[in-house]
This record gives sequence, structure tokens and C-alpha cells, in this order.
Amino acid sequence: MKSNHVLFDTKVIPRESLPYYYDYGKIVSTLQEELVKEVGYEFYLYSDEDTSNEIWDILEEDLKEESVEVQLIAHIYKEGETKSISSNHTDKVMELIVKPRIENGLYYYPNHQVALSRLKIFQSDGEGTRDLIFAKNDASLVSFLKYVLKRKRDYIKNYITVFTDTEDGVETEIDNITTLVSREDVFLEESLKREIYRSIDEFFSESSEFFKLYNIPYKRGILLYGKPGNGKTTLVKSIASSINAPVAYWQITEFTSSYTIKEVFKSVLKLTPLVLVIEDIDSMPSSVRSVFLNVLDGATSKEGIFIIGTTNYPEKIDPALMNRSGRFDRAYEIKVPTKELRYQYLQKKKIARILSDEEVQQVIDSTKDFSYAQLNELYTSIALEWHYEQQVDVTRLCAELKALKNKQQKQEWDHDLAASSIGFSRLSDE
Repeated sequence: MKSNHVLFDTKVIPRESLPYYYDYGKIVSTLQEELVKEVGYEFYLYSDEDTSNEIWDILEEDLKEESVEVQLIAHIYKEGETKSISSNHTDKVMELIVKPRIENGLYYYPNHQVALSRLKIFQSDGEGTRDLIFAKNDASLVSFLKYVLKRKRDYIKNYITVFTDTEDGVETEIDNITTLVSREDVFLEESLKREIYRSIDEFFSESSEFFKLYNIPYKRGILLYGKPGNGKTTLVKSIASSINAPVAYWQITEFTSSYTIKEVFKSVLKLTPLVLVIEDIDSMPSSVRSVFLNVLDGATSKEGIFIIGTTNYPEKIDPALMNRSGRFDRAYEIKVPTKELRYQYLQKKKIARILSDEEVQQVIDSTKDFSYAQLNELYTSIALEWHYEQQVDVTRLCAELKALKNKQQKQEWDHDLAASSIGFSRLSDE
């Protein structure tokens, strides 16, 4: 039985009966009346518990880009803020951004007959907000949600979506890719590099024809393991910079739970195909590993997702992750750079501007078992010493950094050595 009968209506009940509801209901009914006045038909109020994050993300992005898709119908409070100021820091510039404020505005998407308002509510115990979604009918809202998901997938290709498990659930941030890493910036053995990128490119080809042709499930998982500082993160950044698909990064913490695992996969499935990076996957709490494995085994839980797991400690990885098809298909060891790769890396740094060929060869011969991070530290020390003294003692710098490397491994610290190994000469005792 259908009924339009309501029990409470702010037009007929006095404020004294339900003061907090009256204040809230009065504002909502005023917004509905304003919409009727502006566009000529009534709107229904909807609740959304599944895609609300995406809706407000897209509204903010549309306002920032001054999209013609959205219009400002009215500000709600005359004394309320109408614009906000934010900043976008990169390695080159700090950009200040002034944009319309979502709170205190009634916004309308005419192509979808949907209106949005993040309403600020004032009560005796403080301020609160309510997200209001108005639509002409169910079909209008469905059309709008399709627009939202497509729009989000398109714009986040230029960002990395970061999921962090916290005590209060999953926090989601959209981070700029401030430093683009090209595939030429990745130094790996050529056969390994070719195999990884081929797998990535095939997965994100426009038609995914390879998977259809050979009847292969459209999901992949690879595990990158090896000592810290040898390029696992650089490899992931290069993938994010070179594919035409969204990239999500999931930060495992001590608060990772069965709830957060399901929330992350529910969120990323809306944006497939995409890459999901799980860094330091060995840190997954043991209490929820079975839940994680069950989610990976789900019939559709990984459809369209290319998972990249990384770890510095492969011995800590649950064997069940690798011992069953459909979880992680391949494991790749990212090794310390070979002599040839050390040479290529230093040439990319343009070390020849500072050192002679003989000195460069000395550095290469002296840095066996150095990671790329340690090579970068050595290059920085060389550049600093050259900048300030116009000469470089290659033998001393290599010896100091090698000694520091050994100290770090053994956790034995010599304060004089540590202070002198970042490219500056020791201070005199005089």
C-alpha cells in the first residue's frame, strides 16, 4: 500500500514540539521550495550510503574546474562562507587555490536533475553537517551516479587515491602525482623490466582482448620483494605515471580489520580497471589474513584489479598468498643493482659533469651491494663536496658511506662518522 501521509511537517507543527527537527526541517523545506522556484518541479530527498564519498569528491572537482555541468542555485546562510582557500604544493611551486565552498551552497546538475547541499546545522551542543541529495526521480539519480563514477575514474587518473586504515575506519585522500617517473627512470634487469611492463600494458589495453581470447580471468596480482632502496617504489610510481587508468595505494596499519579490507575493495571495484598497490603487505595483521585471502578468492572481488604487493621481508609473507592461483600470480625479486645498472644510474644522474671517467669507474667498483638509495646518497655527497670545494675525494666518500652502511646493518653508531658522511667536511676541533 502506498501512502503520502507524513506524521511531522514543519508547516503545521510548532517549533516547541521538536525544536531540533523543526530547525533542520525548515531549512530542507526552504531548499526544496527554492528548487521548485528555480527549475519548475519538485525534488525528492534521497539517502546514499554507498557512493556518497564519490558524489562530494566530484562536486568539489567540478567546482574547482568551473564545470558547466553544475550550477549554484543559492547560498543558504547570508552570513556563511561562500568560498574557501587551499594550496597545492609541488616540488616547483606553491599554488594557491580559491574555489566555491561546498558547505553553505545549493548546487544543481541540470543534465541529471539532481541537486546537492552539504548543510551546516547549528545546535546547542555544537555544529554538525548533513549531506542532502535531491533528485526529480529515481531515474535522475541513477543517471547522476553513473556520471559521478565515470567522472571520478577519469579525473583520478592524474592522482593517486590513498586508503589508510585507521581506528575510525578507512580514510581516503586524493594525492597529486607531484613527481612523474618515466619508465626510463626505472633501472632493472632488462628481461624483468620487460616482463612486468608487458603484463601491465596487456591488462590495461583498451579491449583487454588478451584475457578474452585465452579465457583468462581479468585480474592479476604480482609481488615485488627485495631489500629496501632498490626501486620497488620507483617502479610503482612509473606504472602510475604511464598507464591510462586509476591507481590506488592502500596503507596497511595495525588498525586494518575485516571491515576496512571489505571497504577498500568495495571502493576500488567502482573504478576498475585500476592498479591497487599494497605496500609492505607483510604487515597485514595476522588476525585478518584469512579475511584478506577470502576477499581475494571472491568471484568478483578482484575483477578488473591489477594488484601490486610490495615487501622488504618476503619471509614474513603468509605462504597462502602465493600457494593458490588467483591471489598473487608472480613474485619478482628486485635485487641490488648490478655493475652495469650502477653505471647506468650514475650516468642518468649526469655524474660525468663532476667526475672523470676514471673516478666514475672507481665509484662503480667501490659500491658493490649498494642499493639505489645508497647510490643516490653517495651522489649527493659528491655533488655537495664539488659545489663547495671544487674537488672531490672519491676514495674517502666511498669509504665513509660503505662504513656507514655497515654500521646501519649492525646498528652500531659512530657519531663522528655519521656527521661526516653527508657530503660536508669534518669540523675542526680548533
